[in-house]
Amino acid sequence: MIAEFRPETKCGCARTLDVAWNELNKSGAPKKQSECIFQLKKKHKRAKLPNTVTIDSIYEKKFLSLNSVIEAVIIDTYILPGTNIYMLHLGDFWSSNTIDLYLHRRFYSLADPKNGILKKGREVFLTGCRLRTATGGSGHARLLPTEYLVILLDEDQNDDAMLLLAQFCEDNFSAISLSDVNRGVSYSLRGGIKSITSLEVQGKYGSLQRKQIDLVDHEGVSSKFLLWGEQVLLANLFSVGSTLALDRPFISSSTDSAVETSQECCLEYGTATQLYLVPFVQNEEQVSLALTQNHNKGPKLSRALDPSQGLVVSQVFLPCDSQGSIDFSNYPFRSFVVDLREKMTGISLYGIVSDITSTQEPVLSVKIQDVTGAVWARLHFARSWSLGRLGLGHTIYISGLMCSVGTGKSLELRWVENDVGASFINITCLPALLNSSCLHKLSCLSDLSAEPTGTRVCRVWLDQIEHCHVTARLSHTSCGYFLDDGSSEDLKCNFCQRKCNAELARNFHLKITLADESGKLFAWCTGQTAVELLQITPDEFCELPEHEEVLISPLTIFHFMDLTYQEEQIMYPSSLEHETFKVALVNCRKKVGLMDQDHDTIAWEITRAMKCE
Repeated sequence: MIAEFRPETKCGCARTLDVAWNELNKSGAPKKQSECIFQLKKKHKRAKLPNTVTIDSIYEKKFLSLNSVIEAVIIDTYILPGTNIYMLHLGDFWSSNTIDLYLHRRFYSLADPKNGILKKGREVFLTGCRLRTATGGSGHARLLPTEYLVILLDEDQNDDAMLLLAQFCEDNFSAISLSDVNRGVSYSLRGGIKSITSLEVQGKYGSLQRKQIDLVDHEGVSSKFLLWGEQVLLANLFSVGSTLALDRPFISSSTDSAVETSQECCLEYGTATQLYLVPFVQNEEQVSLALTQNHNKGPKLSRALDPSQGLVVSQVFLPCDSQGSIDFSNYPFRSFVVDLREKMTGISLYGIVSDITSTQEPVLSVKIQDVTGAVWARLHFARSWSLGRLGLGHTIYISGLMCSVGTGKSLELRWVENDVGASFINITCLPALLNSSCLHKLSCLSDLSAEPTGTRVCRVWLDQIEHCHVTARLSHTSCGYFLDDGSSEDLKCNFCQRKCNAELARNFHLKITLADESGKLFAWCTGQTAVELLQITPDEFCELPEHEEVLISPLTIFHFMDLTYQEEQIMYPSSLEHETFKVALVNCRKKVGLMDQDHDTIAWEITRAMKCE
């Protein structure tokens, strides 16, 4: 018996096989990584650029933004059949997918099958790419041509080292001549990237984005490489510390480019310019940790350690730059003052402010003390002090510090406000300190020590109101410090050394007695803390109804500039007696050796206050 032939079954199988074949062979199909990528991956130490996306993510999202970066490896270079269009078949270190790129014509000379540098195994950086998504059943995604492609070179490879030596060592920045440029002379230059800055240039018809890359050649001569408009996307491919080689850059005069520089000319990305990059690779330094992070964990830890083994040492690998500076921004343990060494960067410290000096705006010096010692840190601000009120005894957390040896051969720290990773938090003045029970432990007033041991939180009531002292004075809003009496035309803040006529506010200075079941304490406060305790603002206080002036008890001092308070204002604080508050207290008396610098200074500052219901 002959089986019945069903043509639709055959057609169905053919369609299934066709779809499977297309899925298997299209660029985006997951497959084993190419052997050239596998070999390069073994020695890959470079960190991803900030805007890097993977080929897998492109297929997953079916979207690619213009400022995205693709760190690709060329798997194959070929000409699209029936055309003269060059294609690059690309993969990356993190993806199983691959993707094809239509090569921009400005790079065709570099893709020559015999002498071209764009060949199998070459790494390239791309940005400014547009994605052509798959259409229909048989198409697949491809990248459209982009002008923003940078070729990576490896100085450890003989071919790349010879290219750099032969093509980019003859010319240097000091040899550039505008007269030679006007006669058609072209240059091949290279230099290390020292900085990358952004600027918006205002023109007649609107604004224009500009990026400035500062380069320094092997002779120490600097030059500026400028990117304009959409070209600023190229800056996504660069990083400080890398070496940039420019073949046939466009050279313009500094005057025409509106750049403030001592050099006669600037470099730009012209239509014939080709860019090569030797990426900066951070070395790693092995750092030994001898349990410094356990200084403050008490005797239980000491007993748990085996004394016969000595100190337990851990090994941590941290990035180290070409100057030998070790980056501690990702250090997994708390750093202490005793751990500090020269050429440490990205340091974070947690400690108490034991001294503050101000020399000139916008630099202030703060002495930070922890359980292992103290160190001076110079704080550099973009314009002026911007951290709010900071006083002696305050507990701070500061990150982004750099350590170096000062003039007296002692270690000192430097902090720059606008640096990446720089932050400054005054923990003592955080509202969350009192609001969150997990951030504090209640103490009794009798437990407070005369030594600066950090911030203590107590539950107290206001006592002996007849002894309180209130003044309302002008203060500088940026730092919270009061101003000395002086001409209204020339008011200067003694703390941050800044003229502040336009940044003034009226603030209380309150001295008051706190009490709990264990004892009493005389303390002072200012700003918002005084407002919380008095439950009235300085302006509202001054607007209380006026009555006849009355004699003021010698034990009660109320003073506002040169005006005597009225009866209603005098009586107001008495209504607050026995009000209960949760307060944060710090010892703010400065020590010189074993003695107090000023015996008349009230030792305790109330840095935060919250009324208890």
